[in-house]
Parts: sequence; structure tokens; C-alpha cells
Amino acid sequence: MARAPREQNLDRLLREWPFEPGKPVVRQATGADGRRVLQMRVDMGVLQLETTGRPDGERPHGFATYYDYLVSAAFDEGPDFTLGEERQLEVDREFYQFYHRRICWLTLNEYAAAAADADHTLRLMDFSSANATDREWTLVHEQYRPYVMFQQIQATALTKLQADHPEEAVRVVDEGLQALAALFAQHDADEMFDEDVFVVKLREMQSSIKSHFHLGPSLAEQLAEAVAAEQYELAAKLRDRMARRREGA
Repeated sequence: MARAPREQNLDRLLREWPFEPGKPVVRQATGADGRRVLQMRVDMGVLQLETTGRPDGERPHGFATYYDYLVSAAFDEGPDFTLGEERQLEVDREFYQFYHRRICWLTLNEYAAAAADADHTLRLMDFSSANATDREWTLVHEQYRPYVMFQQIQATALTKLQADHPEEAVRVVDEGLQALAALFAQHDADEMFDEDVFVVKLREMQSSIKSHFHLGPSLAEQLAEAVAAEQYELAAKLRDRMARRREGA
């Protein structure tokens, strides 16, 4: 007796797991071999992502990610290395995949994993910007750098809160704000910094942590106050303390 063909449509899945516009809809699931996977409901479908390596489960040229392959290729090819159109398309794919998984991790409150994926994206962005000859293609990705940095800072700070280290969370936000300020200065956009939506959100997050845990001013805030009051000896000591903390991080 012939076996009935297996259904290939997603009608039941899509009906039982509705899409919600404007809200990430994410869940964990188990693959056929028992591995953990992530699923994101999107308009007209579902994305399934692996939890390690590349979100699509591929190993580009035998490497864990396409970024890892590019680093190796740049070393092997030396001065002949280029980011041609084909490589640019693969970089685009990896950016897109890691973006979706980052959103999944944040939605599931798995902040360490979200921070790790943001770090990967920033490394890929750094490599692409340093090696691309197509300036317009580079700018397409660079415009999202503040957003990725924001998510990396936010996720890292939340891992510190999960570990019950609120002071460390405040420090992470402080250092993240300094990194964002340097980025704005690099692009001659200092005047836009205080009004930037990500800066505002990080400052609100930091203020909320301090209020909830009854924390005093951070080292960065003490430094700013010391400089404003022209207490330069105190400012120098505070800079030294901040430098020691960074070295010990």
C-alpha cells in the first residue's frame, strides 16, 4: 500500500501561531535530532535559526561563520584580497541572519547570547569597512552601527544585572556611552549625541538601575563633575581608576 505523501504546507503552523505586527514573536523548539533551535514568526512565514555558529547552520568554506572565512582568506591572499560582489552578498546574508538571531535572544531574555551575536556583527562590520572598496555598500552597514552598539551595550549590562552586579551594569553603560560619543565625534556629529534615541534610552536604563539599587554617581559622572568644577587632581585620580577597571575587565 502506497504511503500518503507528507504535507509540505505550513497552514496549521501559521494558523496556530499567529503573527503580531510590530512585536517580535519568538519561541524555542526542538529539532528532529533533539537539538535546540529558535523560531521567529514573521509575516507570511516562520524563520528557524540554529543557536550556535551561523544561524542558518551552514559552515561557509568549512568555517564556523563567513566572517571567520574572510579573516582566513585575507591572510592567505594577502595584497590580492578583495571584497568583491559575491563576497559582499555573503556578508549581507550574515549580517541579516545575525540580526534576526539577536532579536530572538533579546526577546527570550538571553542577554549573554545577544551580546555575543552583537559582538560578531560589529567585528564583521569592522572588517567590511576596512576592506571594502565600494563606499556606498560600506555605508549601508555602517548606518546601523549605533543600533548594534546599543543592543550590545544593553545586553551586556543586562547580563550583569542577571548576575546581581548592578554596579557593573552601570559601568558597562558608562563605557558604552563613551564609545558612542567617540563614534559621533568621528563623524562630526557631536551636537546630535545628547538627542540620539539610543543615547537617551541608555541613560534612562542607567538612571533606572541606579534608582532601583540606590547607587551613587558612576566614575564617569564623578569625572565629569570634577572637570566641570576644575578639580583636576581629583579628575586625574578618577581617570586612573577608570583605566585600571578597563584593564581588569
